[in-house]
Amino acid sequence: MSITNVGTRSFAAARPRDVTPDLGRTWHRFSLRAKLLIVFIVIDLIAAFVVGGVTIVRARTSTRVEIAASMSLAEALVQEAIRLAQQRSSMDSLAEHLPTRQRLMRHVRLSVRNAAHLPVVIGPKADNVEAGRDQDRLVPAWFQALIAPPLERRELPVLANDQRIGSVLITGVADDEIAEAWENFLALTAVGAGLNIAVIVILFVLFGRVLAPLTSLARGLSDLERRNYKVRLARPDARELGAIADRFNSLAQALDALRVENNELNRRLITAQDDERRHTALELHDEVGPCLFGLKANATSIATLAAERTPSAALTERARDMLAIIDHLQGINRSLLNRLRPMALGHVPLGDLLSEVVRERARQHPDLHVTLTPGALRPSYGEPIDLTIYRCVQESLTNAIRHARATRVDITFGEIDGDGPGRLLALQIQDDGCGIDLAATMGRGLRGMQERVQALSGSCAVERASLGTRVRIAIPIAAALADANGGAA
Repeated sequence: MSITNVGTRSFAAARPRDVTPDLGRTWHRFSLRAKLLIVFIVIDLIAAFVVGGVTIVRARTSTRVEIAASMSLAEALVQEAIRLAQQRSSMDSLAEHLPTRQRLMRHVRLSVRNAAHLPVVIGPKADNVEAGRDQDRLVPAWFQALIAPPLERRELPVLANDQRIGSVLITGVADDEIAEAWENFLALTAVGAGLNIAVIVILFVLFGRVLAPLTSLARGLSDLERRNYKVRLARPDARELGAIADRFNSLAQALDALRVENNELNRRLITAQDDERRHTALELHDEVGPCLFGLKANATSIATLAAERTPSAALTERARDMLAIIDHLQGINRSLLNRLRPMALGHVPLGDLLSEVVRERARQHPDLHVTLTPGALRPSYGEPIDLTIYRCVQESLTNAIRHARATRVDITFGEIDGDGPGRLLALQIQDDGCGIDLAATMGRGLRGMQERVQALSGSCAVERASLGTRVRIAIPIAAALADANGGAA
C-alpha cells in the first residue's frame, strides 16, 4: 500500500460526518402539522429577536437622551448654587444647598470638592443608594451592558476672588433608567410569550382541523391499495381540499366500475373455458370412450379365438398387449375427463364431491393425512360455484403435495354470516408444510383460483401461517347465484 493511499484514507476518516442527510431524514419524519408549527415557531423566534433588538436599541437611545437631559438640568442648577456660594465665598453654603437641589434631579450624583481636592459626597441618601444597589442586583449584567450609556462626568469650578476654592462634580447615573427599561422589557416579553403560546395552541387546533381531510385522504388511498373501491370521502369546506375529495371519489367510482367490468369479463372468460372443457369432456366421453370400449371388446374376442383354434404364444401375447394398452388409454381418458370437468358435478351433492376428491388424494398419497370438516351446506350452489370450490380444493391439495411437502391438510367448508346482509360460502385450507414465499411471483394455479373466486365477487387470500400455508376463500352466495342465473339465462 502506498503512502498516498494511507494519507488519503486517514484524511477521509478524519473528516467530520455530514449531518445534512440525517437532518433531512429527521425533518421528513415529522407530520405536515408539525412542520408548519416548527416553521411558525422559527419565524416567531426570529421576530422576537428582531423586536427585542429594536427594544434594546430604543431603550439605550432613550437612556442616553434622558441622562443627557438630566446632566444639562443638573449643570444649570449647580451653576446657580455655585453663584450663591461665590457671593458668600464659602463652600459650606454650597454643601448646604446642593442636597436640596439633589432631590429635584434624577439620574445624576453630585459631589463637592474643596481646594485640596478632597471630596465631600452629597449624593443620594443611604436608602436610595441601597435601592440602586438592589436594582443593580435585579437587572442582569448583560442587559446593563447593552443599555448603559458611557460614563459622563462634568466638573464645575467654584471661584472666590478669582481663586479656586473648590469644585462640584456631576456624574450621570443610569441605574433607575436601566431598571425601568428592564421592567418594560420583562413585561413586553411576558405579554409576547403569552400571546405566542396562545397563537401556537390555536394554530395547532386549526391545522388539525384544516389537515384532517388529508388524513382521510391517506386512509382512502390505503383502502384503494387494498382494493376497497367502495370507499368515499366526505367533501370538506375548503375549496381546494373539496376539489381533491371530488377527484378521489371520481377515481374510486371509476375503479369500482372497472372492477365490476373486469369481474364480468373474467366470469365470461371462465364460463367460456368451462363450456369448452365440458364440450371436450363430452366428446371424450361420447366418442373416445365407446371407441376404446369397442377396441377392447374386439381385442378380447381375438384373444379368445386365438386361444381356441390355433394356440399361438406370440398371438396370445400380442392380444394381451393390446388389452393392456387399451386399459391404459381408458385410464388416461377417465383422468382427462375428471380434470376437464368432474362427471359427477351437478349429479351428487357438493360435500360428497369434495369428499371424493379427498379420498382420491389419500389413495394416491398414503403419507398425506387430509381432514374435511363440512358445515351447513346446500346440496348445490350452481355449477359456477360448485366448480370453483372443487377446483380450489383440487389446486390447494396439489400445491400442498408438490411444493409445500406437507404431511397434513385440514379443510373446513360451510356457510357463515358475512359483514353485509347476505351469507358467505367460506372455504379454508391449511397445511403444515414449509410455507409460501409471499415475495415470490404467484403461480398460475393460485392466479387461476383468485380469478375464479373474484369472478364470483368473492375474496381469495393466501397467507403464511405460523406453520405452513393458509388459503381462505369467501364467496357471497346471493351474488354468486345471481351471476350464475344471469350466465345461464
